[in-house]
Amino acid sequence: MSPQDPTPPAPQTASVRLDLWLWAARFFKTRSLARQAVETGKVDVGGQRAKASRALRVGDTLRIARGEEIFEVAVTGLSDTRGPASVAQTLYAETEASRAAREQARAMRAAERNGYRAPETKPDKRARRLIKALGDIDAL
Repeated sequence: MSPQDPTPPAPQTASVRLDLWLWAARFFKTRSLARQAVETGKVDVGGQRAKASRALRVGDTLRIARGEEIFEVAVTGLSDTRGPASVAQTLYAETEASRAAREQARAMRAAERNGYRAPETKPDKRARRLIKALGDIDAL
């Protein structure tokens, strides 16, 4: 090519590394956390365990376990750079079943916490003795 010829535009990437995409889509805060999640089996691609270097393409389905939440998403876009959250949300589409299951699990965890009431003050000497004797914090 001569120096006067315009350089052709860079081709659009047809695939991106799995750990890089998880980081760019903001499922994990760092790329090393994304790689660790993939290596420990918390991310499945198409129902199969994958490596962090696996090439991800548009249309692939992912199952991502992050903490107590499980996401089932379809890849709708590829990116190897981390941008704003509004851009990251365009890279995937979460299934309705996944969204409903996450909301139900969140409501269940909130309901489990509703019954607990923290004591208003520290236990006094008598209460501490009861707690020690019974081995139960709710002995007040």
